[in-house]
Amino acid sequence: MSGSSASLQPPADAVKPVRHPDAPAPGELLGAHYEHCFGCGPGQPHGLHLEARAGEGVSLTAEFTVQAAHQGAPGLAHGGVLATALDETLGSLNWLLRTIAVTGRLETDYLRPVPVGTTLHLEAEVTAVAGRKIYSTAVGRLDGPEGPVAVRADALFVEVKVDHFVDHGRPEEIQAAMNDPDQVRRARAFEVNP
Repeated sequence: MSGSSASLQPPADAVKPVRHPDAPAPGELLGAHYEHCFGCGPGQPHGLHLEARAGEGVSLTAEFTVQAAHQGAPGLAHGGVLATALDETLGSLNWLLRTIAVTGRLETDYLRPVPVGTTLHLEAEVTAVAGRKIYSTAVGRLDGPEGPVAVRADALFVEVKVDHFVDHGRPEEIQAAMNDPDQVRRARAFEVNP
């Protein structure tokens, strides 16, 4: 992305990201990280229901179809919804690192309108890691993986411990997630977003 701020530029000592050996295989659907997540959760009637698939290395693809409930201007996706789609996609990359991280900074460029009914195809990758900081980039295209670029973003995620969520989330949701007998679902519930 051109013109991103200095805080989104990896430092000189940053390293190339390494896919975790237990990460989902390329092509595997990642699934929702949390039932009630607005970005990917099936429990949100007006959510994005974004679906992400693992790619090669530390990359993935995702898509969602813009619904009438996602409008800003008549017939067009709200910019905040598009930023949410980018944030959700970028946050899902952390599952390939098997790292719990939250969004520290997200810079989005809006290049063309995204009409209701359009399927936005997203591609994202982690570009560098420096200590607890994870640098990543994404692009969203209209109507197919080769379609015109509509949105793009650069992001900085910061690795955190699960205590971050326990200390700041609503106790009833935290307890429900912590009591899930499925270890993978339990870990993924605390995967993305501040």
